[in-house]
Amino acid sequence: MDCLFCKIVAGTIPAKLIHQDEKSIAFSDVNPQAPTHFLVVPREHVASLAHSAGDHAALLGHLLVAAADIARAKGLANGYRVVINTGPDGGQTIDHLHVHVLGGRHHTWPPG
Repeated sequence: MDCLFCKIVAGTIPAKLIHQDEKSIAFSDVNPQAPTHFLVVPREHVASLAHSAGDHAALLGHLLVAAADIARAKGLANGYRVVINTGPDGGQTIDHLHVHVLGGRHHTWPPG
C-alpha cells in the first residue's frame, strides 16, 4: 500500500510518536498550525470519515478518547480544537482518516 500513514503505522517511515495502543497511534504534525499539533491515526486503513461505516463506530470513539487523553497529558486544560478533514473540499491531503488536535493558543471561528 502506498499510504503515508500506513507506512508510519508499520514503522517504515519515522514519526515522532507520542502515543500508541492496539487501535491507534499519535504523532506530532510535521507542519504544526498551533504550539501543540498532533494527529491521531487508526492503525486500520480507513480512507476518510466519508468511508467509515457503522462497524467503525467503536474505532471513531476510540480515536476521540485517545485525542482527549493525549490533550490532557499535554496540559491543554484551556482547551483545544479537534479537526477531521474529509475529502478534497474539506482539506484532506492524506487519504487515511486522521484526527488533528491543535492547542496551546486561542482559536477563532470560523476556522477558514
